[in-house]
Amino acid sequence: MEIFGKTFYILLLFSSIFSIVSSRKESSSNNIDWWCNKTPHPKPCKYYTTKMNNHFKIKHRVEFRRMLVQQALEQSLFMQKESKQNSSGEHKIVHGDCLKLFENTIFHLNRTLEGLHKGNKICSPSDAQTWLTTSLTNIETCKNGALELNAQDFNFIVHNNVIEMIRNTLAINMYFLKHNKETGEGSFPSWFSKHERKLLQSKSSLKFNIVVAKDGSGQFKTVQAALDNAAKRKYKARFVIHVKKGVYKENIEVNVHNDNIMLVGDGMQNTIITSFRSVQGGYTTCSSATAGIDGLHFIARDITFQNTAGPHKGQAVALRSASDLSVFYRCAISGYQDTLMTHAQRQFYRQCYIYGTVDFIFGNAAVVFQNCNIFARKPLDGQANMITAQGRGDPFQNTGISFHNCQIKATSDLKPVVDKYKTYLGRPWQQYSRVMVMKTFMDTLVSPLGWSPWGDTDFAQGTLYYAEYENYGPGSSTKDRVKWPGYHVITSPNEASKFTVTGLLAGPSWLSTTTVPFTSGL
Repeated sequence: MEIFGKTFYILLLFSSIFSIVSSRKESSSNNIDWWCNKTPHPKPCKYYTTKMNNHFKIKHRVEFRRMLVQQALEQSLFMQKESKQNSSGEHKIVHGDCLKLFENTIFHLNRTLEGLHKGNKICSPSDAQTWLTTSLTNIETCKNGALELNAQDFNFIVHNNVIEMIRNTLAINMYFLKHNKETGEGSFPSWFSKHERKLLQSKSSLKFNIVVAKDGSGQFKTVQAALDNAAKRKYKARFVIHVKKGVYKENIEVNVHNDNIMLVGDGMQNTIITSFRSVQGGYTTCSSATAGIDGLHFIARDITFQNTAGPHKGQAVALRSASDLSVFYRCAISGYQDTLMTHAQRQFYRQCYIYGTVDFIFGNAAVVFQNCNIFARKPLDGQANMITAQGRGDPFQNTGISFHNCQIKATSDLKPVVDKYKTYLGRPWQQYSRVMVMKTFMDTLVSPLGWSPWGDTDFAQGTLYYAEYENYGPGSSTKDRVKWPGYHVITSPNEASKFTVTGLLAGPSWLSTTTVPFTSGL
């Protein structure tokens, strides 16, 4: 009887422990389901959160957000490892592109995770949304490059669950973005110290770290050699490179760890960086760029970036920028199709000249063009000019293209035949494409319809956001514009203000220290 009693007690104890563990697991599972059901893609969320967290309840949205970023980071590292193991000699360009893009994705996810641990001053909800958006854009760019060069066998490396996990994090972080009390004036930390505040004034006030000159009068004869030298410095303080007058036939890259670079030319007509890569020449759109900029806080002044591949070579990028909080001042960006790839992050262009034909300002950055001249060139017969192809592919991304106080005109080769070719303000490259044109002069070249569909489809016409506000000139009438659900003629200054330097970039907190002239509001 005593032995039976002890046995019964032990069995009862094990039963209680099993019941507690089962209850805890069930409770944990229910808790994970509850949180993951708040995301657009619950399935991968539940699978990976359960793997990470078997026993503990998620108590706060802050904790859940951090877990989602961690999941996305771990899967991105796995994706990068697979891509290194599956390198194919047949698709070297695509493979090289994707490795860089995956590395950049990992960099921005790490940056987000570290920032969230340190709090709002290091990583505001706006910062997090920007860096998560960039992570997603990089992966989509890898996929697009594989399609362009017919490298379907490479597409299996891009895991949809990584894309879905980043999208989940964007959706959850949007809650913090909406409920945060930050204002446009103080959303971003200032990244210019006091001694840098005259960087964009007259050249006489500048101290150059390095001089590039074709004639040998500087330390380097090529721009890339100077950039490579700058990348070796231990402390990434502002580094000013003077590129003297000359035509520099080279492709340049400012890599993701080469921050705070400033290129100063001798005027856009005098200092020209030029190349001729194109998709038809065997490059992806991304790798065709004459200049590819990834390092943070990049500034360019008084320089031309040019791609001379010409209209017959298809996509051929002159400038690709994914530099966060970057400035282009008094620069020219010249090409035909896909001239300027505003790839990702937050960018500001002031008093720049941009030339092209098809989709010639495209990408998924949050970008404001202020007091810029936008020139459509004569396209190939049968083509129409598309000024923008904005690439917002997720409703929670905080990106868009804004033109403010600009001029939209025809180049001298288009003017005589302007009636033979249609020019549109843009077309929807991605589902949630977003463009605002405000207080801008439009010459006769702009089609009365204003905007073009994507091919012969009604793709994205209900989900895009295209808007015009207080434009002027013979091409600015909205009377015969498209009747899409996503197109808007704005009359409210409050609505238009969302696309100003303050509204789209929270610019006053960082641009004011550069001394670049800018208008913060309307």
